[in-house]
Amino acid sequence: MRTALALILALGLGGSALAVQPDEVLKDPALEQRARGISSGLRCLVCQNQSIDDSDAPLAKDLRVLVRERLTAGDSDSQVRDFLVQRYGEFVLLKPSFSGHNLLLWLGPFAVLVVGGIGVFVSMRRRKVQPAVPLDATEQSALEELLRGKGQGRKEV
Repeated sequence: MRTALALILALGLGGSALAVQPDEVLKDPALEQRARGISSGLRCLVCQNQSIDDSDAPLAKDLRVLVRERLTAGDSDSQVRDFLVQRYGEFVLLKPSFSGHNLLLWLGPFAVLVVGGIGVFVSMRRRKVQPAVPLDATEQSALEELLRGKGQGRKEV
């Protein structure tokens, strides 16, 4: 039981490990907290699905250092983000802004769902129900014979 608890605790704490090196950490805790907040929202351009805080890539380290340099120079959080977006494009943001040039990115999935739903609805409406065809005399007599056979205790195969 203790081993399982220790393993769960180790796995839970292991996920929060960051790639920030000790030499990158700012001495001012308030600036460091701001730097972490900014860098957690910036995409590693090498890994692409990690923030620069979580990435060990050399480019991610350069970006973390750049964020800290801009903050110590007196830039606000939004100025740092704007600088990086201007330099690397909006792809550097893990959560891109909702604006006209990326409207398709935000609304595309919903549009696909709506178009797909309309397609399913139209195809269901167009489906023709086949009317039931009555049995002819031979089929009717065969059916009646089968039904009489079941009532007499015949075993089915």
